[in-house]
This record gives sequence, C-alpha cells and structure tokens, in this order.
Amino acid sequence: MTRTDQASPVEPGTTVKGAGHERGNTGALYTAEERQRRDQSVWTIVQGVLAPVQFLVFLVSLGLVIRTLTTGEGAWAADVSIVIKTLVLYTIMITGSIWEKVVFGKWLFAPAFFWEDVFSMLVLALHTLYLVLLLGEIGTLEQRMLVALAGYAAYVINAGQFIWKLRMARIQGTLSNTAVAA
Repeated sequence: MTRTDQASPVEPGTTVKGAGHERGNTGALYTAEERQRRDQSVWTIVQGVLAPVQFLVFLVSLGLVIRTLTTGEGAWAADVSIVIKTLVLYTIMITGSIWEKVVFGKWLFAPAFFWEDVFSMLVLALHTLYLVLLLGEIGTLEQRMLVALAGYAAYVINAGQFIWKLRMARIQGTLSNTAVAA
C-alpha cells in the first residue's frame, strides 16, 4: 500500500522525521523534482569540481599568508595567492547562484541553502574588503593579511556548512531510495 492510500495518523502540517518525501513536510533538503534537476544539471558537476579546487587554493594561500605574517617574507606571493583565492571564490559563487536558480528557481537564498548563502555573503565581503585594501593601498601589510585570515576563517565555516548539507542530502537520498524500494 502506498503512503497516499493510508490514513495519516499525524495532524496535517506536523513535522515527523521520515514521514514524507516533500521538503515542506519533512525538512528534506530537496523535493523529488529538485533532486532530479540537481542530478541532471551540469552546474552540479561544475560545483563539484570547483569546490576542491578552491580548497586546494585556500590551503596553499593559507600557508603563504601565515609565512608572511610570521616571517615578514613572501608578501607578494601571499597577495597573489589571496587574489587567486578570491577569483576562485567569485567563480564558485556565480556558478553556485546559477546552480541554485536551476535547482530551486531562485538565484540565491533558496530556503534549503538560506543560511549557507547568508554566510557566503560574509565570506565574499571579507575577500572583497581584502581586494579594496590591496588595490587601494589602504592599511598595512599585516592588516591586509589579517583581513584575509578572517575571510579564510569564514570560508572554513561556510565550507563546513556546505559539507554538512552534502552529507544530509546523501543521507536523505539513501532514505528516499530505501523508502521507494520498500
């Protein structure tokens, strides 16, 4: 017997873990239609490639920034690495916004990724502030590097948010597949 054939023992609008397949009823990350659009979108692949590239750029840049702050050496290399990290960040944000539009019908702040997008704006703001300081020759080298580190700390938190969502999506996908097979 299918779920729609059964009388529901739960009041309408009540959230019950695993009680349905639509996000509005369960808190699921994706509806079936959104999951299908996600799986069929080339932008999902683009995000899957850019995310580890951005992380590798971040690790190299972090090392260069820490070297510059601790030894005073390598400022040019650190600045170049931060600019590259910022450009990769802008790229992943633009393509991520396109992905969000394809999957959820909103350029940004779709309910499933609202808080991740909010925090992404902080990451973008800090990286952009760094560019303003660098290009405007504002502040000291140390101040610029500290802004970069603040941006990197925000990036790590934001990356953690997205990794958590990816894990939840996989778990929910597995549960959905198990429920359909049952």
